[in-house]
Amino acid sequence: MADHNKAQRIALVTGASGGMGKATAALLAADHGMKVYLLARDRERGQAAVDYVNRKSGRRDAELLLCDLASFASIRAAAAELAGRTDRLDVLVNNAGVITKKREETEDGFERQLGVNHLGHFLLTGLLLPLLRGGEPARIVNVSSVAHKFGAMNYDDPGMKNRFSAWRGYSRSKIANVWFTKELARRLGDAGIRVYALHPGLVSTNIFKVPDGFSTVVHKLMRRFILSAEDGSATAVHLASAADVGGQSGDYFYKKKPIAVTKLAASAEEASRFWSWSEQAAGVRYEI
Repeated sequence: MADHNKAQRIALVTGASGGMGKATAALLAADHGMKVYLLARDRERGQAAVDYVNRKSGRRDAELLLCDLASFASIRAAAAELAGRTDRLDVLVNNAGVITKKREETEDGFERQLGVNHLGHFLLTGLLLPLLRGGEPARIVNVSSVAHKFGAMNYDDPGMKNRFSAWRGYSRSKIANVWFTKELARRLGDAGIRVYALHPGLVSTNIFKVPDGFSTVVHKLMRRFILSAEDGSATAVHLASAADVGGQSGDYFYKKKPIAVTKLAASAEEASRFWSWSEQAAGVRYEI
């Protein structure tokens, strides 16, 4: 439980209206005494999650922050609203993720999986850096996936207009999470903010509910290996709360331990190039 002799730590969890995000928020609040802001795009589901977290913690300090990560305008508004509610942030868990069966675009014209899973979080994190500096030593936790092993970026067709598949789009967004983590960790250096990425395992959440035969078959075949949302959130909670996470800033974790990523994902050159593309795409310059 929290040490109430210390200032209460403050966390923000994205994609917190259900699944792993809701479980992460509840565990940070109940087991680690944190005040948690739950970022969600749906007010009704988001408020239900806030009520759940408050019941779990026995307090009433969890709050809803409405935001659609597929909209840069919404992200900017949410970041400004959060800055009006708190002067610091100790933990940011970038958990939200989508899989789309067909090619879709965000409000700003980006392929939706890269737009939400990476660019939305890239912009949000950049805007929240001033609050995170106030929470030193702060942590940024990016939920990636083993799918990063199959990801790549084609700068000639960043919108995947010529050759789209749900799997290619999703895996690209997950290597994006790793590149983002490694380059942000490098840029922050010893600035007092640690950055981590993780693979949660195969988690039973709404992300599986892509309406096609393939995902249904995969779900049936893998059922006995699938984790609950609570079990799947264990590594994210560990990275957000442990005094010693057992790794370095920029590391990628699975089952609470740092593990290797692919050669492409580990490439500092690729991460730097992708960062430059992301800054231009999201229209944000990180003040580091």
